[in-house]
Amino acid sequence: MNQPALWFFCAALFAISVLYSSVGQAGASGYIAAMAVFGFAPATIKPTAIVLNVLVAAVVSIRFYWGGHFSWRLLMPFALAALPTALIGGYVTLPPVAFNRLLGSLLLIAAAPFFFRRNVSSPVGQPHVVVALVTGAGIGLVSGLTGVGGGVLITPVLLYCRWATPKTAASVSAVFILINSLAALLGHLGATHNLPEHLTLFALCAFTGGMIGAHFGTAHLSAKAIYRILGVILFVAGGKLLLS
Repeated sequence: MNQPALWFFCAALFAISVLYSSVGQAGASGYIAAMAVFGFAPATIKPTAIVLNVLVAAVVSIRFYWGGHFSWRLLMPFALAALPTALIGGYVTLPPVAFNRLLGSLLLIAAAPFFFRRNVSSPVGQPHVVVALVTGAGIGLVSGLTGVGGGVLITPVLLYCRWATPKTAASVSAVFILINSLAALLGHLGATHNLPEHLTLFALCAFTGGMIGAHFGTAHLSAKAIYRILGVILFVAGGKLLLS
């Protein structure tokens, strides 16, 4: 990668991190799309996205937890079931075409309702533990296979099923992403060690963007704004992967 392209890519990472972290996401789907645009080798994309996800998810988790929006009770069944399946998924490397089609389709399906839902302040209730365990296991497997932390999948589920308010969903999503990304990273490192030359610089850009976005999201974003931003994130990331 030449110098101008490197700096453009770093700027893209920073912007993606700010946008995603403002709604409790770590940005893996955005990083994946950016790396595809800038011509990263397919074998490099997945581990790089996972590493950046771990860093940004840690920042976002702390910030939303301090904001008083987090619920351990809601998170635990999803996280416990997702951990082993994310580890398994992280060890498996999908062919690039299957990788793009799987993740892109899931993101587009998840995006549509965010643009049309009017009521964003409905009462919420706790999911049945068996339903949460099954859902968490499925999301964990997909997140490990694709390199996303699972936040773009668990957040729509929490909101569609009315298991959380937008900010609680964002905070639970951030911790869920962190747990899944760590498990996927361990699984992936057991298979290969493909990381780019400028990973430290990339990590700094994503980390800084995560700090700014998480602060903005906890302090200033309304529930309606969170819905709209999530819809845009899911739609753009999913469309880009399907067209890759």
